[in-house]
Amino acid sequence: MSDIILLDGGMGQELVHRAGDRPTPLWSTQVMIDHPGLVAKVHASYAAAGATVHTTNTYAILHDRLEGTGMEDQFEALYAAAMNEAANAGVRAGAIGPLGASYRPDVFPPHEIAVETYTEVANLLAPHVDVILCETVASVAHASAILEAAATTGKPVWLALTVDDTDGTKLRSGEPITDVLAVADAASAVLANCSSPEAISDAIAVLAAGTTKPFGGYANGFTKISDAFLGDKPTVDALTARTDLGPDAYARFAMKWIAQGATIVGGCCEVGPAHIAKLADEIKAAGHTIVAP
Repeated sequence: MSDIILLDGGMGQELVHRAGDRPTPLWSTQVMIDHPGLVAKVHASYAAAGATVHTTNTYAILHDRLEGTGMEDQFEALYAAAMNEAANAGVRAGAIGPLGASYRPDVFPPHEIAVETYTEVANLLAPHVDVILCETVASVAHASAILEAAATTGKPVWLALTVDDTDGTKLRSGEPITDVLAVADAASAVLANCSSPEAISDAIAVLAAGTTKPFGGYANGFTKISDAFLGDKPTVDALTARTDLGPDAYARFAMKWIAQGATIVGGCCEVGPAHIAKLADEIKAAGHTIVAP
């Protein structure tokens, strides 16, 4: 039997669903501005479901995401707001999302620019979080830059890779996961995230064979990453949630990852508190112990 770290589920989609507002390119950041206190309620829901790690609502607070929104001068204030919403969340993972756009390694900036940008973000997060969580990393270049930046904080760094939905042994860039493992010395743990659970299963097999670090996964619940979402300034209404991935079905996938050796599991977009609660029940029923990092 194993000690399992149980992550929370998706923040952005849960906020969008609860707010009922029309999605904007600022996604979860806009909801946090328009509905103060709602992020804290989502954190509380995941804690009640059994999650032992809570991801800050900072994934999309990046200078390039704020360009043209009128909020360019609120960068640090938005981080402060997210930290305030997570004040009672227990163990906190400071989320850092992709530069340019999610799932778009083709628009990732040059290494020096990426390291400088990520270093600023990582050092804003570090005083307030327990782990730096580098999310939806889509290429080796992305991994190299964000790990270099996050390592400057002295905090544990978890590297979460987004993989091809049809071949989970590869990143969204087409590069094999094994290429990332070769540059991941600074990572304390390696995860697969924000891809279909089927693809995450493929990625978990690679991680089980390719790293001695703690590893795991947290999948999304989208039917596919649509072409519309891969354009400029996308909104999440360009994506469609699966209808075959309720709490029971999702837990079955995650329990298979644990059987493969994963010790960190949770959920990403469209995986909510009910999914995490069911997963917590299944983890305990299998004789594992849910722990904090």
